Amino acid sequence: MTSNSTPNNQTSTEAPAVKRVLTGIKPTGTLHLGNYVGAIRPAIQAIQNSDDEAFFFLADYHGIIGCYDPAIIHESTKAIAATWIACGLDPERVTFYRQSDVPEIQELAWVLSCSCAKGLMNRAHAYKAAVDINMEKEDVDPDQGINMGLFGYPVLMAADILMFNATHVPVGRDQVQHIEMARDIAGTFNHRYKPLFTLPSAVVDDDIPLLTGLDGRKMSKSYNNTIPLFGDSNPQVSAEKQMQKAIMKIVTNSQLPDEPKNPDDSAIFEIYKAFATPKEIADMRESFATGIGWGDAKKALFEKINDEIAPFRARYQELMANPKELEEILQMGAEKARRHSRKQLDKTRRAIGIKPLAKLK
Repeated sequence: MTSNSTPNNQTSTEAPAVKRVLTGIKPTGTLHLGNYVGAIRPAIQAIQNSDDEAFFFLADYHGIIGCYDPAIIHESTKAIAATWIACGLDPERVTFYRQSDVPEIQELAWVLSCSCAKGLMNRAHAYKAAVDINMEKEDVDPDQGINMGLFGYPVLMAADILMFNATHVPVGRDQVQHIEMARDIAGTFNHRYKPLFTLPSAVVDDDIPLLTGLDGRKMSKSYNNTIPLFGDSNPQVSAEKQMQKAIMKIVTNSQLPDEPKNPDDSAIFEIYKAFATPKEIADMRESFATGIGWGDAKKALFEKINDEIAPFRARYQELMANPKELEEILQMGAEKARRHSRKQLDKTRRAIGIKPLAKLK
């Protein structure tokens, strides 16, 4: 793992006068309650309560690294854009754009790849994990099934960040290495050519809860144990009913309704805490101690979540039915983003010697 400090002999550019936050999400599936509590809600709240510049983007080119279904990429992009807007992201307040609408990012990724050591990419966690899986098999090449998108993923992520000279990048702990790599790549470029790129800092908030899923493990699409935020596209069952049905599937023990229960061992109580006030949490803890039935606990959990999500759900459904509005929002964001990216790419090109040979009349 690389260092958080500026690498030896590598120059950092002076940070922007204001804090600049950048957040991206891959469009490779429907969002669930864990995404909302762990990323969407805190990101929106943080921006609403600050004067920071903020960039939010849909990382659709990252999505094609492991998803080869065009329909999923397209529909997920639509659904995730609708989710952010429905949950309160103000496209007038932030720069909200689709990665693929800012072609300068892809060009910058190539330029940065030429200032990135292959050995740095060899140490990327995702790549090493894929190699380790292959090494466990007999007569299999270590790189079997690994595409260059996966291998070079940290460079594209660096371009996402450095294009806008983001100062702060909120990530989970599993993504911190990528921010450190972006710092290394920026430092190398700055030292070799010109100090154009700010060295970003990873922001990890350990106070944000990681929700437990239906089966007691971390809530994750990989485990198929999630509670859908706005449901799937099944027209036969409303999104509200889908959420209620999922909550009723939360695994519990065999204790009877009148038996005292330990709230700290319950996924129901853990999820409830992420939506309730301190008084409501205290009251629910008391209910566990006096023997609330699991069915009643799940009903209370559903009602608490639904109180917060229902208004967003209505706006989400409206946006999903009107993709033209979403496209207009994304195009507005792309133009705002390109005001930055065009200038940054021009500076980068000139720094590496790619510029007009002479002025023409």
